[in-house]
Amino acid sequence: MPDTNHLIRALRSASDGRGDAPFATDTTGTVTTYADLWHGAARMARVLISHGVEPGDRVAMQVEKSIAALQCYLGTVMAGAVHLPLNTAYTAAEVGYFLTDAAPHVFVCDPARQAEMKTATREAAVAHVLTLDADGRGTVAEAMGNAPPLPAAIPREADDIAAFLYTSGTTGRSKGAMLTHGNLVSNAAALRDLWQFTADDVLIHALPVFHTHGLFVAINVTLMAGGQILLHGSFDAAAVLADFPRATTLMGVPTFYTRLLDQPGLTRQAAAHMRLFVSGSAPMLTDTHAKWHDRTGHIVLERYGMTETCMNTSNPYDGTRKPGTVGLPLPGVEVRLTGTDGIPVPTGEPGDIEVRGPNLFAGYWNMPEKTAEDMRPGGWFATGDIGTVDADGYYTIVGRSKDLIISGGYNIYPKEIETLVDAVPGVAESAVFGVPHPDFGESVAVAVVRLPGSYLTDEDLLAVVMPDLARYKHPRHIHFLDALPRNTMGKVQKTELRRSFGGN
Repeated sequence: MPDTNHLIRALRSASDGRGDAPFATDTTGTVTTYADLWHGAARMARVLISHGVEPGDRVAMQVEKSIAALQCYLGTVMAGAVHLPLNTAYTAAEVGYFLTDAAPHVFVCDPARQAEMKTATREAAVAHVLTLDADGRGTVAEAMGNAPPLPAAIPREADDIAAFLYTSGTTGRSKGAMLTHGNLVSNAAALRDLWQFTADDVLIHALPVFHTHGLFVAINVTLMAGGQILLHGSFDAAAVLADFPRATTLMGVPTFYTRLLDQPGLTRQAAAHMRLFVSGSAPMLTDTHAKWHDRTGHIVLERYGMTETCMNTSNPYDGTRKPGTVGLPLPGVEVRLTGTDGIPVPTGEPGDIEVRGPNLFAGYWNMPEKTAEDMRPGGWFATGDIGTVDADGYYTIVGRSKDLIISGGYNIYPKEIETLVDAVPGVAESAVFGVPHPDFGESVAVAVVRLPGSYLTDEDLLAVVMPDLARYKHPRHIHFLDALPRNTMGKVQKTELRRSFGGN
């Protein structure tokens, strides 16, 4: 087991004595060795300390994906500080909220946006603003070039905060989830072992690095195994497919897989060198699972996690992978389903998902009341997700508690209806949500994306799904859309649908 007291020591252990081994190759063919990676991180740590960063200080970053950005992450933690990555799509106004709330000592941003961010950084009283662009240029790079490397990571303990990420904030104010060294080490070690990552693995990395999936899963697991990444600045299906022959693994969101399925070159021969495909951050349709298996011979491994806990469950590497489920609890992680009374629900019945284990975050930044609200006796955390568990212990996510529809006193779980709608010929995907109803409180609405060439009507759809649903579950409103609203990680934003079509 790695050193759980310090994330940097744990991540470096697999590459000790292997400085010449490649860590990353970008799309231009430039290779970064492990020695290059850690030398740059140690220089970054020195830069931060020279700017007055002390242990526990926050270092916020809103920069494009690059090796230098990863060195900023590692260097921040090496300096004993707290890494705070921000979505590159956030506006200056949104960034202003995060900077004011987190009070970072240093903010690293793209030089092209530095002027735009002046008001936000001034109002948040950020001590130092540094810059870094997608090519690794900026004041950060200049400072790193002149800085001697920090000889060793600043000592920290397992319960000290290593990073925090803001939740998406779809309901109310975004919350900063504080993740400790122990959280991140335990989760990366569990996933490395469960998914059998080794120094021989080469991961295609096309995810953003401001999110749990792309950073704390993909990067941390690869580093802890001593493996390699093929670094893509963003997802391009043709470019990712072209890397299959020299890679072994891919981590992605369902959209990656649907777009790869549109590539005529996706064949069993093309995927022959790959050993593992992982999907998460949003549910994958069972139809996508079936098509992927048919085209490649591989079964996608789905897992379930969240900002506050990193990963909670996973389908097994060896053993049955059940499409539509998120698998079994990770080693050391406990999962249970409870009703509104807090009592565990019977197998097969939907319940609130609660989690306990070494992956559980330290709480929400500056929100002790919200932290207390989501914690349960005995150290259990209420995730806000609703799920079921089958007789084999496999969990299925059926929705978010905030997405639960209550009509006439009856609970309606969107996933049940979405599964039926998605199976209708001509449907690409759907999202079920509640809208206000004067008598029943809420009624069922469905947003539907049709397949190209489909002329499916609402009458056609209802004729198929209504016979399989109790009357109170019948959709009352159907909206055909070109695409469902999604966030950066591919999660459908039902708040936007409710706002657009009469909800709140």
